[in-house]
Amino acid sequence: MAAYSRAQLLLLLSSVCLCGFGSVHGLKAASGPAELHNPLVLRPADPPAKDAPAAAAAGASQPRRATGWKLSEEEACREDLTRLCPKHTWTNNLAVLECLQDRKEEIDIAPDCNHLLWNYKLNLTTDPKFESVAMEICKSTITEIKECNEVERGRGYLVSCLVDHRVNISEYQCNQYITKMTSIIFSDYRLICGFMDKCKEDINSLRCGSINIGHKDIHSQGEVIACLEKALVREVEQQDRAHPIKEECQKAILRVAELSSDDFHLDRHLYFSCRDDRERFCQNIQAGEGKVYKCLFNHKFEEAMSEKCRDALTTRQKLISQDYRVSYSLAKACKLDLRKQRCSLDTSLPRAREARLSYLLLCLEAAVHRGHPVSGECQGEMLDYRRMLMEDFSLSPEIVLHCRTEIEAHVCQNALQTLIQSADPGGDYRIDRALNEACESVIQTACKHIRNGDPMILSCLMEHLYTEKMVEDCEHRLLELQYFISRDWKLDPILYKKCQADAARLCHTHGWNETNEVMPPGAVFSCLYRHAYRTEEQGRRLSRDCKVEVQRILHQRALDVKLDPELQKRCMTDLGKWCSEKTDAGQELECLQDHLEDLVSGCKDVVGNLTELESEDIQIDALLIRACEPVIQAHCHDVADNQIDTGDLMECLVQNKHQKEMNDKCAVGVTHFQLIQMKDFRFSYKFKMACKEDVLRLCPNIKKKVDVVICLSTTVRNDTLQEAREQRVSLKCRKQLRVEELEMSEDIRLEPELYEPCKSDIRNAECCCLKEQKKQLSQRCHQRIFRLQEVEMSDPELDYQLMRVCKQMIKRFCTEADARNVLQCLKQNKNSELMDPKCKQMITKRQITQNTDYRLNPVLRKACRADIPKFCQSILNKASEDGELEGQVIACLKLKYADQRLSSDCEDQIRVILQESALDYRLDRQLQMHCSEEISRLCAEEAAAQEQTGQVEECLKVNLLKIRQEACKKEVLNMLKESKADIFVDPVLHTACALDLKHHCAAITPGRGRQMSCLMEALQDKRVRLQPECKKRLQDRIDMWSYAAKVAPAEGFSDLAVQVMTSPSKNYILFMIALSVCVLFLVGLLCGRITKRVTRELKDR
Repeated sequence: MAAYSRAQLLLLLSSVCLCGFGSVHGLKAASGPAELHNPLVLRPADPPAKDAPAAAAAGASQPRRATGWKLSEEEACREDLTRLCPKHTWTNNLAVLECLQDRKEEIDIAPDCNHLLWNYKLNLTTDPKFESVAMEICKSTITEIKECNEVERGRGYLVSCLVDHRVNISEYQCNQYITKMTSIIFSDYRLICGFMDKCKEDINSLRCGSINIGHKDIHSQGEVIACLEKALVREVEQQDRAHPIKEECQKAILRVAELSSDDFHLDRHLYFSCRDDRERFCQNIQAGEGKVYKCLFNHKFEEAMSEKCRDALTTRQKLISQDYRVSYSLAKACKLDLRKQRCSLDTSLPRAREARLSYLLLCLEAAVHRGHPVSGECQGEMLDYRRMLMEDFSLSPEIVLHCRTEIEAHVCQNALQTLIQSADPGGDYRIDRALNEACESVIQTACKHIRNGDPMILSCLMEHLYTEKMVEDCEHRLLELQYFISRDWKLDPILYKKCQADAARLCHTHGWNETNEVMPPGAVFSCLYRHAYRTEEQGRRLSRDCKVEVQRILHQRALDVKLDPELQKRCMTDLGKWCSEKTDAGQELECLQDHLEDLVSGCKDVVGNLTELESEDIQIDALLIRACEPVIQAHCHDVADNQIDTGDLMECLVQNKHQKEMNDKCAVGVTHFQLIQMKDFRFSYKFKMACKEDVLRLCPNIKKKVDVVICLSTTVRNDTLQEAREQRVSLKCRKQLRVEELEMSEDIRLEPELYEPCKSDIRNAECCCLKEQKKQLSQRCHQRIFRLQEVEMSDPELDYQLMRVCKQMIKRFCTEADARNVLQCLKQNKNSELMDPKCKQMITKRQITQNTDYRLNPVLRKACRADIPKFCQSILNKASEDGELEGQVIACLKLKYADQRLSSDCEDQIRVILQESALDYRLDRQLQMHCSEEISRLCAEEAAAQEQTGQVEECLKVNLLKIRQEACKKEVLNMLKESKADIFVDPVLHTACALDLKHHCAAITPGRGRQMSCLMEALQDKRVRLQPECKKRLQDRIDMWSYAAKVAPAEGFSDLAVQVMTSPSKNYILFMIALSVCVLFLVGLLCGRITKRVTRELKDR
């Protein structure tokens, strides 16, 4: 039994020797087996004790120690053994050794006992007979492991090989002892064969400890390896360049870490640092296969974790990032997958790039993204280590190296980008623990319909960015992650899956983890979205699925300029210069668009391209779409549901800006986009597509949209006026041009030529306010407003206020009317009972505007184009081109109408104006100007009436004698004069005499005073009985006319003729005039015969 125990002990202790035994500490192996069992034989490492041979001989001569010697029998350790170790362990030297060396750090043992343990372990690990014993105990294992079966015998390589392959040892007895005794060797770096030979100089230069054997606590020996590991980490991070570690020592350090990867007891520094934490967090975790390591890693950032343990764990993790094989579980789970995916090509360089954790993760993730099979166990390990990298940036040496300061910002960003690609949090948001914890509540409420861990969770979170459901902490974490994902299209797994074929076909990309200098990762997405919006004619388009994903990404990135790499890169200076105070969501891009003309060329191009893209697909502006959700659902859901927008949605929003569902945020956003569109015609997608060829042909070198619209509109107008055989502007462009003109009329800011001159006059940014207060405007603004009104009156569709207020009335009364005659149609139906009061009020305002100047009434202007210069030239000579004539020309035409001297077309239009102004004094500009004070004094009650039916005019006529101002009195007299010419001009009289006109004057043609003369004759005819009210009103009119004749006698023969023709005694006057003419003729004949008598003699000559 003792022999069997001896064989087991020999094998177990030999298995941890990493190299030939003859080289341990520079000593030669003892030749006698007795030496193996003599723990008191001192064999110092450097230099050897002089009495070593004698001691060895003495030890060999003691049979007690050669057969059944036990540590518990030694006097030096008996007290410590009794105090620290259970009694049942005393019979087993290995159990005693494990008990004493795994004691708590603060518990000391006697120096003699410590020295005894050291020499015992040293003697065990340097006996050359271990190899032969190992061959006996592990015979079947050696046969199974080809590498170990082929190694050279007699040099210690066999035991080293068994240690390397101990995970593959299936033989229980062999595996059990090799695994157990490893902890004895790892308790002191000097016992690890070859380690001190390779790292002796580095231990001294780095001051990591002494290499001399003495009465030194065994706990401190684990600190030496920990010191070397930390130095290696610092060197990789280039924090310590003064003491570079030799390459062979680096390999030895990583090899030791690898060999201790399955059992945390073997990492003595970490074991002692984390012993209490292991009991606290991982009490139920069984040691072995790296399970305790993983458990401690998962609790690393908890508050209860001690700082000492956290530091030791971080060092261990950094070693794993240098060599994935330092992680037992990862190396084991992914061994076959690494081989299958060809991720370890260079086996001659075990610590080269291929050994890096980041390289392993990138290689395997590339295989997963390509659809190649990777075992679930390996993917689970990858997930754990991706999460580990995301939790602690210090585990990535490139980040520590390049991100210590912000001086090397570009290199730092590249290092961070590599980390994100290695961890690949886009594939599973849970890898980013900070994001997972911050966004848990949002995920539970907004994204609960998506499976936990699904990549669509990130997309869902982005869709709820800046919404009520988003919390501030989640928002920050999400933007941090999206910053890097936006700079490498491959980090969005859904986009990569849908678009990898398109990217390879159109953008010449390579594999998932392969770089391409011609098409770097940040440029691939730009390439994709350029192809996403190509037309069929342009060809080389994206597949349907890829285009959907590209649009999704564009919609999400528009939320923040930092998510658009090209925009942030080129516009960093302009953002600081113009938009430093615009920090809210979406404000930075709006600010850049507002300052488009001021941006540097590179930034201007990027912002212009993005704005052009928005015009085609306004859903890219996610914040605007969210703000406009109510109006979209109510009025634009049809176009919003279309997968291809092409500008229809924005057009719909503009058309419905004044609906009740339109909120302030949406209205401001829509107006802002309209204003941005005015900067470049390319920013209006539908206009660009419809008129691109026309612009290039007719308006070259013009970029601003407003200038392009004016150019094309002028071309269309000129072709129309000149009755050109063929319009130069295409039909599709003319249709879209109409839409643009209508949109521009909606807001004064959309017309820079109007807005700039009127900027100082604007109190409220509504154009109608300026129109109603023209007298208070500056001259330039007044002129622009007049031009605007002239255009609107000639084309009522451009009158946004009129079209909006009277939209339903136009549908009711004017569906068949031409667009340019809409106002004329509304005026004709103004007094209909079905007319909406608001629309009626708007029509009245437009009538008042038209009557201020004949140029604002295109129908009148056309009908009277010959009469105006003929009768009113003196007024035209005094007028300015852009100023109102204040109704002077219309007043002139009214007088000529009373004189019955106008052409028939002009007379018809003036009659309409007279009839309209007779009902509402506000439509008579001259009367309103000159009689405003008299109306306030004499007719305030009538003027305050909501419905004007001519009562103010009647009041002025009745109070003619009380009027003080001569100008007003003259206007009232003119009004009386006009009423004599046509009874329809006198609404009060016409109403009173309506029945009498029907009975007595039905056959009389209206106009030129004919019906008025008919009523006068009926009044004088005693056989005719008129209605009392009509009779009374007629008598009042006769008195007024008589007074008018006295106050305002005829100014010329024409006025006299009119007075005679319109006089009630017209026949009598004409008879007397004819009689007078006859008498004068006869008198002339008689007088001429008497005064001009000639003698007959003269006649006969």
